[in-house]
Amino acid sequence: MAFISRGFRGKRRDAASSSRVPPGQHVVGDFPVLSAGPTPRPDLAKWSFTINGEVDAPKTWSWDELRKLPAEDITVDIHCVTKWSKLGTNWRGVSVDTLMGNVETSAEYLVAFSDGGYTTNMPLTDVLDGQAWVAFGYDGEALEAEHGGPARLLVPHLYLWKSAKWVRGIRLEKDERPGFWESLGYNNHGDPWKEERYWGD
Repeated sequence: MAFISRGFRGKRRDAASSSRVPPGQHVVGDFPVLSAGPTPRPDLAKWSFTINGEVDAPKTWSWDELRKLPAEDITVDIHCVTKWSKLGTNWRGVSVDTLMGNVETSAEYLVAFSDGGYTTNMPLTDVLDGQAWVAFGYDGEALEAEHGGPARLLVPHLYLWKSAKWVRGIRLEKDERPGFWESLGYNNHGDPWKEERYWGD
């Protein structure tokens, strides 16, 4: 069975929300669960988040240390490459700007890595300046494992596969290196407004 299908069928968009819904997307009320593998359930006493790679020195936070960092409440629309969008989702997390605050790097790209071996790549400019968070809360509750808890990357201006579930760190790199889905034919960037779903889009 192929991993990639161009046969996704979009539904008609609600005119009232069309200015918030990228081309080819339809709005859903639920929160569909799509994963590339089984759901991990790590021991929070052993959990950590790391920034490594092209850095002056690796930075690591335990779960308790991450939760003590300044957190933000974020309300954003999210868009999945399988053509659903969910509007006005409510999250809580630590901005990547906060995590990168004391990191010196000459890197231009990153690879986010997760429990289970999942990876996804982005230009560093796509996660700075208030564009991305390590989210641990959703709708006022702890983020459920099926949606990426205890923590997932949240990059709402890109397709949701870039918002890596079960994230454990960011590896900074000088050159672009495709992640899991990108190496299987998905677009390296993934802008929903440009319909950047696959290679060549």
